Amino acid sequence: MELFTAPWWSALLAIILIDLVLAGDNAIVIALAARNLPPHLQKKAIAWGAMGAIVVRAAMTVGVVWLLKIPGLMLVGGLGLLWIAYKLLADQGDKSHDGPVASTFWGAMKTIVVADALMGIDNVLGVAGAAHGSFDLVIIGLLVSVPIVMFGSSVVLKLVERFPLIIHLGAAVLALTAAKMIVSEQLLDPVYGGPDSLASLETLYTVAQWATYALAVVGVLGAGWWATRRAKSGQEANLVPH
Repeated sequence: MELFTAPWWSALLAIILIDLVLAGDNAIVIALAARNLPPHLQKKAIAWGAMGAIVVRAAMTVGVVWLLKIPGLMLVGGLGLLWIAYKLLADQGDKSHDGPVASTFWGAMKTIVVADALMGIDNVLGVAGAAHGSFDLVIIGLLVSVPIVMFGSSVVLKLVERFPLIIHLGAAVLALTAAKMIVSEQLLDPVYGGPDSLASLETLYTVAQWATYALAVVGVLGAGWWATRRAKSGQEANLVPH
């Protein structure tokens, strides 16, 4: 992917949106990890923990980008990203943010790095999928995601609370990214077309691609809406006196 072209800017916008919608809970839990430290150590622990998280997340992202080049893993990664997009909508009613607590500086640092590594899997997979193997976009995605996770929790929460549409837009971007990963899978070239595909079937390949994009986005948004509605109905039923 060439620098500063329309596809490059489109992928960068997708990465930034993915970072925004997936980083909120991560930032809150990481902040809670150091909440028992003295005030003068809290910022220090988060700052040094951020440096460690950058290294861990960089290794994870590069590893995912490399793994996605193995035949079959683009399909697996795409299906995994679809599940993440669905959970993003289905879980938005859960406002609890219990997390690990550390009482020492080094304990907080370790907790922050480990928490970011464990909870950043969805973010790493989303960024790697949206970057389409472009390492400059991977690096930019890392540079954008770490400050959001470490320092931007309040901003992310205010944006999401004020504009709930951001969550749905982010889920749609994740679903579209997942669909593009699935369509790019070499093993599915007979369905979606590839370098060695028949030119006479190009129209059918295009229809199959766009049908997959539409099905992924509509399916995720629809399933997320249904899950949210079901959860609200269950909560309302529990509030009704028996």
